[in-house]
Amino acid sequence: MEYIRQSMAFEIDGPSVLSLGKFDGLHRGHELLLAYMARKKQEEPGLKAVIFTFDIPPRERVQDIQAKVLTTGAEKEFLFAKAGIDCVIECPFTRQVMCMEPEKFIDKIVNSCHVKYMVVGTDFRFGYQRRGDYHMLELLAGQYGYEVEVVDKIQEDGRDISSTFVREEIMAGNIGHANQLLGYNFFTEGTVLHGRRMGKEILGIPTINLIPPEDKLLPPFGVYITKTNWQGRDYPGITNVGCKPTVEGDNPIGVETHLFDVSEDLYGEKVRVSFLKHVRKEQRFSSLEALKEQMQHDIACGRVYFNMGKGVQKN
Repeated sequence: MEYIRQSMAFEIDGPSVLSLGKFDGLHRGHELLLAYMARKKQEEPGLKAVIFTFDIPPRERVQDIQAKVLTTGAEKEFLFAKAGIDCVIECPFTRQVMCMEPEKFIDKIVNSCHVKYMVVGTDFRFGYQRRGDYHMLELLAGQYGYEVEVVDKIQEDGRDISSTFVREEIMAGNIGHANQLLGYNFFTEGTVLHGRRMGKEILGIPTINLIPPEDKLLPPFGVYITKTNWQGRDYPGITNVGCKPTVEGDNPIGVETHLFDVSEDLYGEKVRVSFLKHVRKEQRFSSLEALKEQMQHDIACGRVYFNMGKGVQKN
């Protein structure tokens, strides 16, 4: 899959089916857009599935709001590739782009991507002051020679499934419901870093450590049952999200995972940690011995969840 970043000078060879949006989280509502694209690709061999999105949530520049994201650029790349997308254009949301009139924006997109089909949700807005919407796309379709498909929102619990809905559930610690809205398990990924080795050498419980990007949304500090994907395999385990209040010193916010029945050294390896269930809140213990006792209890809870599963599970 091609991933075009930091440029408005993009060009797609051949006809495309295009969808535009923020695509933060790539939830079940987005699946309807992707399904339409996949269907068109199957009907017309040679058609490229193209996603157009921005490098930052537009409200960061428009409203000066620093928003945490459900999925980083690298995580979106993984999800889009898995969905069969051929090209992702991650356009820089500059002031020039922000002030672009809607029709000029569409003219640029259609001609640069050779758009034959376009699919958007009913809430899609674009152009200066969000003046463009799906009605405008339908009006311009004849002029620019594309067909447009407008997809209605899907609902759960009487509410539209949206990135905002997913974000609220994650922030509330409702991981199971968030995963249901997403259609997959919420995850973070990164490279395993060297820590203080306290887990292995002092507590006797080896762990791997990730420091997520600053803009990555994390669930509330606490312990979670997780699966960690390494080299295409899923390893059951438990994960602490937080800053290790029992351990002395200034500890950055991190994701620390104990993998069940894994002895390999994963330092420097890229892994993906998926959250399955919240176990307890992060807390400060009176001693490292008390922390170790609680960790052993957390591990026991995790093993019960996985039915005492040993070994690995293929992804």
